[in-house]
Amino acid sequence: MTNLDAVTAWVESYRVAWESNDPHDVGGLFADDAAYFTEPFAKPWFGRDEIVANWLENRDAAGATTFEWHPLIVTEDLAIIEARTVYREPARTYSNMWVLRLDHSGQARQFTEWWMEHPKK
Repeated sequence: MTNLDAVTAWVESYRVAWESNDPHDVGGLFADDAAYFTEPFAKPWFGRDEIVANWLENRDAAGATTFEWHPLIVTEDLAIIEARTVYREPARTYSNMWVLRLDHSGQARQFTEWWMEHPKK
């Protein structure tokens, strides 16, 4: 069941995994049969093993970003999260929208990232 506490715990754990790139941290975020869409219409990464492998292949370096977020909608079935990610080098900023569906254990069964790069100043 999705609720604000579960969503907050998941996003905090996502951020730990983002910084650590530890396969255990990454894998702990996702259900065995999860689907991770890196973009709304991209072919998803299916299953925990594929998600971990692709995450590590596309990882960001620890300390490369700052991240702020807040929930827009949290229902029993899904959460929609608005966020801002700032990369230090090369300098770039993204607005993010995440669609998150958690299972009863607090792991993502479906996760979709929508991201838009801010124009360069």
